[in-house]
Amino acid sequence: MINLLYSVIFVEMGLILCFLFKTPLRKLVILSLDRVKRGSGPVVVKTVAGTIFIVLLSSVYSIVDVQQRSEEGGVLNPTDQVLMAKHMLEASLMGFVLFLSLMIDRLHHYIRELRLLRKTMETAKKQSRSFEDGKTGTAEELKALTEEIATLKEKIKTLESECEAGSHRAKAAEAEVEALKKQSDGFLMEYDRLLEDNQSLRNQLASIDQGLSHPENRKNM
Repeated sequence: MINLLYSVIFVEMGLILCFLFKTPLRKLVILSLDRVKRGSGPVVVKTVAGTIFIVLLSSVYSIVDVQQRSEEGGVLNPTDQVLMAKHMLEASLMGFVLFLSLMIDRLHHYIRELRLLRKTMETAKKQSRSFEDGKTGTAEELKALTEEIATLKEKIKTLESECEAGSHRAKAAEAEVEALKKQSDGFLMEYDRLLEDNQSLRNQLASIDQGLSHPENRKNM
């Protein structure tokens, strides 16, 4: 039992040393512990730790029992002394085994967290680099869009000026049409007046002809 506990303690100390120094063996140990913590591994480890803890309590109870007997008898006999030393050594070793097991579990957990944190930081750095590259590309695209917008604005100004000139020409044409319409109305009025004058002259000529024809008829009679 004591030899087994010493062996376990030395193995645990070796594992802790592997955790403390960055060597290829540390990766192997971490992978092994990762596999142990999967599936039914945690149940087995908890069962073994519970068994060791129960044996530790048993050793502590034996130590207390031996002390009580020594208090009742006044002096410990050699057998009780050997048993008490044995139980104290076993309890100390088992407590040390449990403590080192807890240390290994926590170191493994913190190393995994540290690896995840480093991966997260590397991913964040890559994303920031890609974002900066995208930002550079976006700046170039924005510059090109700005130049295109400026060109479009110039085209819009040119079209507005052309449209304004066309509107001026249209207004001038409308004014010219209006003037021609007024002139045409004047021509029509003048034409109507001339027609009336012509008709009046014809009437006058007709009356003169009739006046001339009546005296001739009288002479012939």
